[in-house]
Amino acid sequence: MDYSDYRHLRFEQKPNGVLLITIDRPPRNAANSVLHHELAEVWQTLKSDPDVRVPVITGAGAAFSVGGDLAEGIDKLGRIERHIETGEEALRIVYNMIHLDKPVVSAINGSAAGAGLAVALSADISIVSETAKLCDAHMNIGVASGDHATMLWPLYCGLPKSKLYLLTADVLTGQEAERIGLVSMCKPADEVLESALQIADALGRKPQRALRWTKRCLNHWVRQAAPIFDLSVAYEGLNFMEPDAREGLSAFLEKRTPVFPSTES
Repeated sequence: MDYSDYRHLRFEQKPNGVLLITIDRPPRNAANSVLHHELAEVWQTLKSDPDVRVPVITGAGAAFSVGGDLAEGIDKLGRIERHIETGEEALRIVYNMIHLDKPVVSAINGSAAGAGLAVALSADISIVSETAKLCDAHMNIGVASGDHATMLWPLYCGLPKSKLYLLTADVLTGQEAERIGLVSMCKPADEVLESALQIADALGRKPQRALRWTKRCLNHWVRQAAPIFDLSVAYEGLNFMEPDAREGLSAFLEKRTPVFPSTES
């Protein structure tokens, strides 16, 4: 894909090889099928661009990206081929970021969940707003935690905190995310993007081959955990075939508390 092909990502070239990427799908940058595809493919586009040394990704408006467009999710219920396709794309989002040797910085300016949170936390350096709300909400819609979390969170903040937040689907503030080690840095809201760009600019002036090979080595920790990620995405897809997912998605769209069939005696 060429930069002009992207519909929901905006690009702005900065000095020293920094490229600012802005997720722009109002009002909250939810990932419909087009944006989901773009979040997987953009890293391949960047890989082949010799003018880009350090991509920085952020969200337009008040949100980073609140994850999948759940209205589309309802339409896919019971259609296994669609969920296999989405699952394969979810794998590519994270793996394409991991396998890109150029370091990625995320400026998490606001709410992040689902695929948006996967992008935010798969970045090599993540800078979050104090007031941002992060949530892996899979449990609230009746499906296993896919996207990224079962692979990455235990490496970042350990199993006890990972289990606490992935099993409860509780929301973390930016400050709590930094405290437990889920993100690199927490800043006041008005300093997040500038801090990310400053770090990216500094990285853009480092010796590039040494920088990229260091990232490649560090990410072998993540690659060792890849079977966990593949399994979680497969389980998530299977869960979408079950009644709990239909209830979870319906309850979310109707703004009510779900009553999952698997909990009824």
